Amino acid sequence: MRRLLNAAAIAEAATGLALLAVPSAVGRLLLGQPLTGVAVPVAGVAGIALLGLAVACWPGPPRAGMVVYGALVALYLAFCGLTGAATGPLLWPAVLLHAVLTAALIAEGWRAIRRVEKSGGS
Repeated sequence: MRRLLNAAAIAEAATGLALLAVPSAVGRLLLGQPLTGVAVPVAGVAGIALLGLAVACWPGPPRAGMVVYGALVALYLAFCGLTGAATGPLLWPAVLLHAVLTAALIAEGWRAIRRVEKSGGS
């Protein structure tokens, strides 16, 4: 089962990276049409979600997948906002929400590690 999950994670990560790097080409290959306009940043968010899913399926804490997703989507949306690719009224609240949730997940991860260390690693 682990090998199958790892293979799926690799495939999803590759697709996610492709959606980030060449969204129009992925659209053309998967859907028969190139992605244009607002579909391009939406494809970027979908690519980031696939990367987060791949990390969550890889050996290690599933929380890592949400940390990767939250951090990358906050950075990506902020980049879209700063470059003018996105201007919606919920853009910056979404960036802030993802940044705060990511920080909270990281902080909780550190607290969990400290609890395990205090209990002697059991």
